[in-house]
Amino acid sequence: MARITADKAGGENVIAFLDTIAFSEIGKAMLADASTDDGYRVLVGSTPNKLILMRDYSDHPNIYYKPLNSTAAGRYQILYRYWPHYKAKLNLQDFGPINQDLYAIQQLKEQGAYRHIQSGHFEEAIYKCRNIWASLPGAGYGQPEHRMENLVAAYKQAGGSLA
Repeated sequence: MARITADKAGGENVIAFLDTIAFSEIGKAMLADASTDDGYRVLVGSTPNKLILMRDYSDHPNIYYKPLNSTAAGRYQILYRYWPHYKAKLNLQDFGPINQDLYAIQQLKEQGAYRHIQSGHFEEAIYKCRNIWASLPGAGYGQPEHRMENLVAAYKQAGGSLA
């Protein structure tokens, strides 16, 4: 579950949406593994049987995973190339769980998805931010994408409500 409070995030729907992104990007099995710290420690290339984890939260680890040409890290698989900008913009001191949440929320706001999430327009929100997360339907990055109905189910299970 996201570590940021619903009040700070902008409501229960935002928390549920963050949990849905984590489900989509990390997967249920890795999120359930205590060593991943709810996915906040997961590095790109991890599988449930072969976890690759960050050692600490001092900063984005910037570890390159050649098979996927990626530096994605954390619960929302944040790419290093964007981290320094948002770290400065949001005055984030480290790559800890709440700061990963704040980063993801900022991305949702910038993509125009945030207000749709708050009002329960889930599919519109997915459409608005699918270019950020490769696992979302229609992302088009050539990686496996989840079906919308599976994400809706995960969102509802996380406590999200639909309009």
